[in-house]
Amino acid sequence: MGRRKKGQPVHGWVNLDKPYDFGSTQAVGKVRWLFDAQKAGHAGTLDPLATGILPIALGEATKTVSFLVDADKTYRFTLEWGRSTASFDREGATTAESDVRPTRDEVEAQLGQFIGEIEQVPPQFSAVKVDGERAYDLARDGVEFELKGRPVTIHDLRIVSVPDSDHIELEMDCGKGTYVRAVARDLAAALGACAHVSELRRTRVGPFGEDSAITLEKLEDLGHKAALPEALLPVSTALDDIPALAVTAEDAFRLAQGRSIVLLPRQVEALRDQLHGGSRTVCAMEGERLVALAEMRAGSLNPVRVFQLT
Repeated sequence: MGRRKKGQPVHGWVNLDKPYDFGSTQAVGKVRWLFDAQKAGHAGTLDPLATGILPIALGEATKTVSFLVDADKTYRFTLEWGRSTASFDREGATTAESDVRPTRDEVEAQLGQFIGEIEQVPPQFSAVKVDGERAYDLARDGVEFELKGRPVTIHDLRIVSVPDSDHIELEMDCGKGTYVRAVARDLAAALGACAHVSELRRTRVGPFGEDSAITLEKLEDLGHKAALPEALLPVSTALDDIPALAVTAEDAFRLAQGRSIVLLPRQVEALRDQLHGGSRTVCAMEGERLVALAEMRAGSLNPVRVFQLT
């Protein structure tokens, strides 16, 4: 007889509003403990010094994490002029200082070069691996190394406010792998100034935004009231941009067993109209229940990932 898994079979997403000075792994552990969940994971690490959206997957939702890791994200951050640091945030050691205080118009004039697909060198204090080691570990140990530039996509970069001459608040919509601190470094260099990120908040990860976010304090309160399920979002939340296909109970049973189903011609045509960019992935749904992620091929739907949801 197999050993029973520890915890409860809890399935869904928690759109956590991560607090300041709290690691992503620490946050996942806390949420898993609150729900007594058997399995948990997160989509997209958020630095301890950052706050905001950290989607946490529980149970069967962990099977959809890979779809969220590649999702677009939005960050709101504040640059503080006058001091550059080794990590390009307020916790780093000072590396340079300057009296230059760029104006709003001067910053605005430089933003265009950061929009679109650009080449970005990650900060040395980052999770990028160098010969099997994390860059931030090497940087903390004082090891000298160089990181290569890589293409990232920034959809938009805009000024939100200029509270005073020492600070400017910006907002950025971007694709995966984009570093806010690298933008801060390169923007300051383009302006002949010194700067670092003094505040950083992630406001969106794919379909997860601030409107559905919940704090740890609120989760703990719901736990005391035995109302934690109220905080769970459906497993399918991370798949909102994948076409859905309604299937019968009989077809759902076949897919759950890993077997293919034959599509009607009208179903094939309807899906072709919804699929884009060469994708063949479809969400098979029996009513509101996510049955499987499947690929459409030659008039059939072939299960790729099956979900054990009731």
